[in-house]
Amino acid sequence: MLVYTMTTPRLTQASAPLTQELTVLDEFGAQRRITVPAERALTVFVDNRELVTLMTLGAAPELLVLGYLRNQRLVESAADIESVTVDWDVDAAAVKTRAGIERFDEKTAKRVVTTGCGQGTVFGDLMSELDTLRLPPATEASARLAQTRLYGLLNAMRLQESTYKSSGSVHGCALFRQDELLMFVEDVGRHNAIDTIAGWMWLNGVHGADKIFYTTGRLTSEMVIKSAQMGVPIIVSRSGITQMGYDVARKLGLCLFGRASNRHFICYCGFERFDAQPEARPDTPRHPGSPE
Repeated sequence: MLVYTMTTPRLTQASAPLTQELTVLDEFGAQRRITVPAERALTVFVDNRELVTLMTLGAAPELLVLGYLRNQRLVESAADIESVTVDWDVDAAAVKTRAGIERFDEKTAKRVVTTGCGQGTVFGDLMSELDTLRLPPATEASARLAQTRLYGLLNAMRLQESTYKSSGSVHGCALFRQDELLMFVEDVGRHNAIDTIAGWMWLNGVHGADKIFYTTGRLTSEMVIKSAQMGVPIIVSRSGITQMGYDVARKLGLCLFGRASNRHFICYCGFERFDAQPEARPDTPRHPGSPE
């Protein structure tokens, strides 16, 4: 449980229903009830100035806002924020800072449209700040992942109850310490989900050096950078990777796994962080008539 101090932001607890029921008509001409994700717009105001509108499920909107501000490098510390108030009656989040955001217009002037779904616009030039990001060395045992631990992580995600299983159409992200699940969140876009986890880490003073980030979404450059900003050196994805995501990960020294499900995976880079325990390769069927 979070213990509030004089420097901890005050947050509302405005979680919204994650799904909504609909009556649909199927291929057999039968009507039935199903659930779909309840996407909603959340416009963020910082010190009474409109910043951005995020499309979200609304599972943990205050943490989403905190993580967004952190990952966009708009606020240096959670202590700089006095409060985050979410009001679904007006679909808005009001952020009050303690001393304003320095160079607000300059920081929000440059927009880069990314490959995000649900929310894919970032402020500033994150690529220019790569040299400022530092991850723990691969020699540290806590910044490595064994193959058996990877299997445990994937099994935990397989068993995790989720909106995706009941309704589909959402992305999920999770934070692990080895194969221990610390936090899981879903949203309409993977960027919102990772921002929510970043907000939780920031608010609770959780460092990323011994953590593993999991996502159902593809590993684009922005997702890799956000993970590095969280200090997390290992990323596991159920999906694949883009060329720029790969290039950024190699530059920063991250270990990336993709196409990871059950006991299957691809380790794209950062082999030095992976303690492989290879599976026995299945025997290749012998072609009829070939020599013994």
